[in-house]
Amino acid sequence: MSNVRVLVGTRKGAFILTSDGKRDNWQVSGPHFAGWEIYHMKGSPVDPDRIYASQTSGWFGQILQGSNDGGKTWFQPGVKPEDATPQWPPVKSNRFAYDASAETGKPLTTHQWYDGTQHPWEFKRVWHLEPSLTDADTVYAGVEDAALFRSTDGGVSWHELPGLRGHGTGPDWQPGAGGMCLHTIILDPTNPERIYIAISAAGAFRTDDGGRSWKPINKGLVSNMTPNPTAEVGHCVHHIAMHPSRPDVLFMQKHWDVMRSDNAGDNWHEISGNLPTDFGFVIDVHAHEPETLYVVPIKSDSLHFPIDGKLQVYRSRTGGNEWEALTRGLPQENCYVNVLRDAMSVDTLDDCGIYFGTTGGQVYASTNGGDSWSAIVHDLPAVLSVEVQTLA
Repeated sequence: MSNVRVLVGTRKGAFILTSDGKRDNWQVSGPHFAGWEIYHMKGSPVDPDRIYASQTSGWFGQILQGSNDGGKTWFQPGVKPEDATPQWPPVKSNRFAYDASAETGKPLTTHQWYDGTQHPWEFKRVWHLEPSLTDADTVYAGVEDAALFRSTDGGVSWHELPGLRGHGTGPDWQPGAGGMCLHTIILDPTNPERIYIAISAAGAFRTDDGGRSWKPINKGLVSNMTPNPTAEVGHCVHHIAMHPSRPDVLFMQKHWDVMRSDNAGDNWHEISGNLPTDFGFVIDVHAHEPETLYVVPIKSDSLHFPIDGKLQVYRSRTGGNEWEALTRGLPQENCYVNVLRDAMSVDTLDDCGIYFGTTGGQVYASTNGGDSWSAIVHDLPAVLSVEVQTLA
C-alpha cells in the first residue's frame, strides 16, 4: 500500500505529516527549523527521499535546506556541518546572486515601478522550489525580486536564467502586495525545454528553449486597476496549475478572474462562471480527472477571508464555468482564515486526495475528491505552502 507525505511550510517552521494509503491517521514531525519562515518545501519526483526547503529569516537571510531521508535529517547543500549554524551575514555558499547582465550584455541592475522611479534589483527570498522531473540534483528556484535560478548540483550552487529578467518588458513589472515574486514554476513533462512561470505582478511567461528566451503569455487577461488593462505584462497572476497529461492546458487564479488556456498560454479566457467571487490565491487539478478543478474563493483583495465567514472549496468537473461548493467538514461560521497561493496540493492515489492549509494553522484533507473534508492537523503556525508526495 502506498503512503502519503504532506510537506507543510509555515511562518514558524516546517512540519511533515505522514499516513498510509487509508489516510485516516496522521503522524506529525516538526517543527523543523523552528522560528524560521519556510516559504516552500517540495520533494523530488525522481528520488522520494530528496526534499528541498526554502528557509528564510529577516535576521539571517535566505538558506536552502536539503534532506536525503524524507525529512528526518537536514543539511545545507555545500555547507560543512560545523559552518551550518545561522549567522550574519548568511553563509557564503548556498547563496543566490543575480547575473550582471543578460545574454545580450545589457545591464540588469534596476527595474522601474509604474511611477517611473528606478529601484535596484535585490535578492530577498525563495518563494518556490521546483525539482526536476528527471534528475534529483536539478532544482529550480523562483525568487523575489522576480528571477528564476537553477541548480544542477543539489542546491550547492545556483545560476540565474537571465533571459527572463532580460526580457524587454522588465521595466513594466511591479510588485504585488507580497512583493515582486516569482511564485509559480511548471515544468512540461513532455518537453524538457518548456517551462512556465508566473510573477506577481507581471504575469505569466513561457520559455521553449530551456530558459534562454521568454515569451509573455498574458493575452486575454484584463487588469482594470492598471494603467493599461490589457497590456502585454503587468497582471497580478496568483497561481497557475496544469494536469501532466495535458501540458498545453493551463488554469490560472488571477488577482481577479479564474482563467483557462488551451494553447500553452498563448490565449486565455475566463472560466469564473457561477463562483461567488473570482478572487483567490490557489488553484489545482484532480490527479486523474484533468477537467476537475479546485479553487478557494476569498471575499476580496482587501478582505482576505472567506465570504460570510464560511470556508468553502469550489470544484468544477467541467474545466470551469460550472462550480459547486464543497463544505462538508469545513467550518461554516466565524472562519476568517486565508489560503495562500502554494497551500493546496493533490496526491496520486486511486481515490485522489486534496489537501490545503490555512493561515489559521489547519491542514484539511479530502480522500474523496472534495466531497468531504477533515482537519488532519490543527493549530500550526500560519501555513504558507502544502505539497504532497505519494510514496510506493
